[in-house]
Amino acid sequence: MRTLPAFAAALALTLAGASAFPVAALAAPSKAPPTLAKACAGRDGWSDPAPPQHIFANTWYVGTCGITAVLVTSPQGHILIDAGPVEAAPLVARNIAAAGFRIADVRWIVLSHEHIDHAGGLATLKRLTGARIAAMPAAARVLESGKLPADDPQSGWLKPYPAVRVDRLLHEGDTVQVGVLRLVAHATPGHAPGSTSWTWTSCAGRDCRAMAYVDSVSAMAAPGWRFADHPAYVAAFRASLARIAGLPCTLLITPHPGASDLFERLAAGTPSPSPGACRTYAARDRAGLEDVLAKEAASPQRPAP
Repeated sequence: MRTLPAFAAALALTLAGASAFPVAALAAPSKAPPTLAKACAGRDGWSDPAPPQHIFANTWYVGTCGITAVLVTSPQGHILIDAGPVEAAPLVARNIAAAGFRIADVRWIVLSHEHIDHAGGLATLKRLTGARIAAMPAAARVLESGKLPADDPQSGWLKPYPAVRVDRLLHEGDTVQVGVLRLVAHATPGHAPGSTSWTWTSCAGRDCRAMAYVDSVSAMAAPGWRFADHPAYVAAFRASLARIAGLPCTLLITPHPGASDLFERLAAGTPSPSPGACRTYAARDRAGLEDVLAKEAASPQRPAP
């Protein structure tokens, strides 16, 4: 649902106290905003403000310079993917309004994974939108406590964040629907235990794209956490990479925009279809996982004295 430009000013009342941005910053732009590549040149912080940008058809970028948030829209309501960290939530709300949509029309919020840089702002955005939240069980446990468990490779260095109630538990292949929107959830654990990738179809007239919001797949771990010590986790990670390679995927979007060169691809307008994008993305990080495992094998952890 698109809105009159005046709605953006009204949103300021909703966000009062939730954002450090002045009311004037919420006004709809009088001219087209700069592209993300230009607006974010030299900036990639999780909470560095960015303008919204149309990606394709009913899909919009509403995140920050360093963290993706995607709004998939329909006349019956919208679905938001990812929230950014706590400080970014008002920026995401502002971008939804600046793109011409009502935040009250967001019906569902889903996520890529349960780390603070993507889920920290969920509690604020749920309050601002009134939307429901859906997540995989492993992610839901973290969202409802705000704390990462020890089985998360990055639990040793990521901070807690505000807890939020999850309204629906998801499993592989489940769909989240609003009107004609139908987003399919794919369990892709690895970067985090609750990692989830999303696919849907967006059409501009007869031009339809297989949209894929694919979660991070980098094998990152805090000091002391070794993938080699968790063979079941590694097996699930490898299975996720194989699943990602086979996703319907002609337009790839990632939670960290730089991981898929999203801003550069958007600089010239709608990116051209790239049917092999998910295979390439999975292959690159499959090599990264195997490299991490090889390094761990070459430097076995010594028992504590």
